[in-house]
Amino acid sequence: MGRPRGFDEATVVQAAAELFSTRSYDGISMDELVTHLGVHRNSLYKTFGSKRGLYQAALSWSLEHHVNPLIDRIAAAGDLAGALRVAAAEPAAAVGLDLLLLAAVERAPVDREVADRLAAVLAAFDQAARAASGSEGAEDDLAFALTAALLGLRLRARAGTADTDIDRAGAALARRLTHHHQGA
Repeated sequence: MGRPRGFDEATVVQAAAELFSTRSYDGISMDELVTHLGVHRNSLYKTFGSKRGLYQAALSWSLEHHVNPLIDRIAAAGDLAGALRVAAAEPAAAVGLDLLLLAAVERAPVDREVADRLAAVLAAFDQAARAASGSEGAEDDLAFALTAALLGLRLRARAGTADTDIDRAGAALARRLTHHHQGA
């Protein structure tokens, strides 16, 4: 009989998600993961198989606990400006969006599984945006713009750009899109 696991897998996966949301996958060594997570290298390999396995678990955890709840809140926001404000409502959303952004630019181009998962998440964001705007039909341009604005604002905030006023951006986008929608 093997020795009982000396760590809580969920806690390790959450901590890994937080770490992977701050730096690139390739920029984090196994030594750093071992140190940051406080788990022996052999235990990590035995549990997750590889660094990629741990990354996949961390991405899954983040999508389930940070991104999917955010998508649900966006869908329930009731309007475009409110949908953008939702992203700023809690710090946990920032971790999820940061990992999503890093996964999109770094892992998705080289990892088909990550690319497929992110495509599904972006489609869910678009669907939530359609629900928030009250345009569940063919308003794909509106949903696409809202999703792009949400991720763009998170990217600006992550880059430390001073001008990331989500309320201002949400109101401006809502005015433009609503005006354009009404004029169509």
